[in-house]
Amino acid sequence: MGQLFPRSANLLARLSVYGIFVVAALGLIGLLIYSRSPYPAFAHHSPEQPVPFSHALHIGLKIDCRYCHTSVATSSFAGFPPTQTCMTCHSVIRTDSQNLAPVRESYQTGNPITWNRVNNLADFVYFNHSIHVAKGVGCSTCHGQVSQMNRLEQVVPLTMGWCLDCHRAPEKYIRTQSEVYNPEWQPPADQLAQGRQLVQDYHIEVSKLDKCSICHR
Repeated sequence: MGQLFPRSANLLARLSVYGIFVVAALGLIGLLIYSRSPYPAFAHHSPEQPVPFSHALHIGLKIDCRYCHTSVATSSFAGFPPTQTCMTCHSVIRTDSQNLAPVRESYQTGNPITWNRVNNLADFVYFNHSIHVAKGVGCSTCHGQVSQMNRLEQVVPLTMGWCLDCHRAPEKYIRTQSEVYNPEWQPPADQLAQGRQLVQDYHIEVSKLDKCSICHR
């Protein structure tokens, strides 16, 4: 019986096998690049909320972050404000606003408003707000210029690489306690010098901050 396939078919067979490995390798590299990019973490994620809340408006009225996010300095969660907090003002201000109808209904029925989380970490990541606040990490470092946001959005990628950049060089970001809740804070010209001093003052052990167990417990 004569040969069914030409000798060149052997070369094509070998190339197809090599091609499978090449495509698989490129796919793996692409996946690694994608996983380290902002996209999986939904940077600029801005879900619609049940009540259109403007941080720019409320911060413009000089309302401190801790008035609504009461547990930010004492627990791992910043917390969402209960309806009673909203009604402290809105029982007398804009009482007929249609946008605030869900707030009034929640207050009357006792059913809490279900807010949609904007900045959300994966379940396998441990994050504690209180320790970051205690060590001089300001709200705007992670949440951006919320004082200018009529609709809150995630502005940083929250990837592991992004977090490690701060953990490995906290002097670039930390500030004095008096400035932690200042949404307009900008690093001063001598930030690195001030930051190094604050690292000592806050007893930050930089050598331990990039250990896996810090965030993955």
